[in-house]
Formats: sequence, C-alpha cells, structure tokens
Amino acid sequence: MLMPAEMAKAGRAGDPPRKVVSIGECMVELRDRPDQLSRAFGGDTLNTAVYLARLGIPVAYLTALGDDPYSAEMLAAWRAEGVGCGDVAILPGKLPGLYAIRVDSGGERSFFHWRTAAAARDMMKDAAGDRIADAIARTGCAYLSAITLSILDAASRARLNGALDALRGAGGLVAFDSNYRPRNWSGREAARLAVQATLARVDIALPTFEDEQALFDDPTPEATLARLSALGVPEIVVKRGPAPALVAFGGRTWQIPPELVAEPVDTTAAGDAFNAGYLAARLRGQEPPAAAREGHRLAAAVIRHPGAIIPVAAMPTGELFA
Repeated sequence: MLMPAEMAKAGRAGDPPRKVVSIGECMVELRDRPDQLSRAFGGDTLNTAVYLARLGIPVAYLTALGDDPYSAEMLAAWRAEGVGCGDVAILPGKLPGLYAIRVDSGGERSFFHWRTAAAARDMMKDAAGDRIADAIARTGCAYLSAITLSILDAASRARLNGALDALRGAGGLVAFDSNYRPRNWSGREAARLAVQATLARVDIALPTFEDEQALFDDPTPEATLARLSALGVPEIVVKRGPAPALVAFGGRTWQIPPELVAEPVDTTAAGDAFNAGYLAARLRGQEPPAAAREGHRLAAAVIRHPGAIIPVAAMPTGELFA
C-alpha cells in the first residue's frame, strides 16, 4: 500500500506497528446506579491505551500514581491488559484522583471529580518528569489529550511539549484528542492557549466537534478542519457522535458514517475507543477512511455496554480485531 510521503513514518502495510505511549491520568471511578455503587478505574487516555493493547499495538501508559492500595490495583489491572507500566512514576504519600459517574436513560453521562491533589498532576516534575520525558522521546508514537494538559501547570506543559518535540525530531508521531472539559481549566482562554501550543506539535488530531465548538467557537465541522489545517496539522479526524466523521489528509476529505446503535447503553469512552481503533489501523498501514471505519466499529461495540472498558469477549471481530 502506498502512503503519502509526509505520513510514511506512520506505518506501511506489513510493517510491525510502532510502540505507543499514552500520557495522562487514571482515576478511581465510582459508578452511581440506583441502589448500587461500584468501583473501577478510568481515564480517557488510559481507556485508549487498553483498547490499543487489545488490538495488538505495543503500548505503555505514562502517568504518576501514589504508593497506596488503589494505585497498586491500577498497575495490576493495566499489566493484566498488556499495557506497559515500567515508566509510571510512583510518588510516596500521593493518591490517585477520584470521580463519580451517573448515566441517564439515554446513555449520556455526567461526571463529578475530586482530583486537585492527584499524583498525576506532578508527573512532569522533578525526577518523575525526567523519566516520563525520556520515555516519550524514545517511543514511536505519543498519544495525549487536552485532559492531560489540564492537570498540568504551565511549566509541566512546557516540559511535556519539549518531550514531544524531541520525539518528532527523532521521527516519531504525536496524536492528540482535544478533549475539552471546562471544569478542568481556570478559564477558556487558558485552555485555548494550552491546546494551541500542543497542536503545533501534532501529526494526527482526533477532536470531537462539540468540544471544538465550545472551545474555539467553530460554527461547523468543516471550520474545525480548516482551523486545524491552518495550524499545520496534516491528518485530522473530526468525530461527530452519530453523524459521519470528517477525515482530512493529503488534500482529500472524506465523510465516514458510524455504525448506528439503536439503543446505546453508555456512551462513556466512545471517543477514546474510536481513537484506539483509528490509530491501530493507521499504525498498521491502513488508509484514513478505512481507519475511521475501524474506529467507528470499536466505538459502536463500546456504547452497547456499561462502563469505559468493555469485556474482552465483547470486542468486535475482524481483521483488525482478531
């Protein structure tokens, strides 16, 4: 399969997929249902890392945790999924963040967070930051989101962007989901500046139009494509829930419809799953339209089940999902 020269480093059919590091925060998750409260773990970039591992992509997670039992359980769960944890920073005395999730009758969810002192906020500081920056610089592809940026202070974000620069200078890729959550930021302008600084280092942008509209006042998905293209992002996928995703690459644009689900159970992590399916396909050399279809297939499976991480037995089947 021939691929445009500017993305030849992303992957060619038959090449082994390059290793991915997913950067961010995983928290203790409390799922609040009528007469029942259950505990799990969750985080947007962690969800994507788990699905990448299930799709056979070598992946490691980069974050900071504490030396508490909940952090130890997280590490054990990630290892059991095949996610590398060797560069996770352990900060004595710290704890992971906590959030509760409620789902309405239509499958839409609301989140409530307790995370101001979470260990992940310090992952780019001091020796932990040295370790994580080195892990980013020596991988093949780094994946992060605006939620990753939102938990870091300005100096930590600058250090993270420097590590992304080192990765790209060595021929690596950066993939980014501008997952905008207003409550995580001091204000919209702070979020815009931080996201734009990272977008200058992005090879594959995977935004959701709702987020782009809220953060940048984009009137249409096409406006999002135009703005990101003007920033120099070479490959863009604008996710639109049940509407077709807009995919732009190499001077071409496609609309790729999703697999419609009549009665979604829980939309949690649908976008994270799409990103995993898309990146896994691209890293194996598939073209963007085919990769978007794989992303939609995994997202459709995820929203048929409660929670961010579906059972392994519920994973789709097919060439990518074998």
